[in-house]
Amino acid sequence: MHVYETDGAEIYRRSFAMIRAEAELAAFGLDEEPVAVRMIHAAGLIGLERHIRFSPDFVRAARAALAAGAPILCDARMVGQGVTVTRLPRGNAVICTLHDPAVAQLAGSLATTRSAAALELWRPHLQGAVVAIGNAPTALFHLLNMLQDPACPRPAAIVGCPVGFVGAAESKEALWAEQPVPCCIVAGRLGGSAITVAAVNALASRAE
Repeated sequence: MHVYETDGAEIYRRSFAMIRAEAELAAFGLDEEPVAVRMIHAAGLIGLERHIRFSPDFVRAARAALAAGAPILCDARMVGQGVTVTRLPRGNAVICTLHDPAVAQLAGSLATTRSAAALELWRPHLQGAVVAIGNAPTALFHLLNMLQDPACPRPAAIVGCPVGFVGAAESKEALWAEQPVPCCIVAGRLGGSAITVAAVNALASRAE
């Protein structure tokens, strides 16, 4: 018989203690460090901290938006399903438009991916929202193109952590270079839904 830790609270306590003992967290501010720790925990990767970047005021802006009841706009269902709704301070809406029936036709007319086209349906919800992109680089590129239009509604903050080999690193570099609003990225090819939603949950649990 295998002998293993069965106390969920103790597993969390020891996990976060190990991360704080082993990861290089000194570069993060007091409000950023808990978010970074959650992202490292989701990835199971000490060293991820070297790729996490927070723009000034990102944590404050995201938490203020959540506290005000802003929706969370997700590029993938995996991100939306991972949000812990009991942590949301105002019963915030969690929106993913990827599977809306209109998306396939939009993608065809725009000559882009469904993940990118789905963001066109964000426009009524985008003002002051918290954006969570954890899967599709094309979605992040499309959002940046949308935000080049001064008439486009502006989100409060962007968690931009798409994962992959084609366009992932480049889309995050573009977000970091432009910073149309406060943002967080995981530079390079690393990223994904688990890391993205870990950041959102950490922000939500401390929203004031």
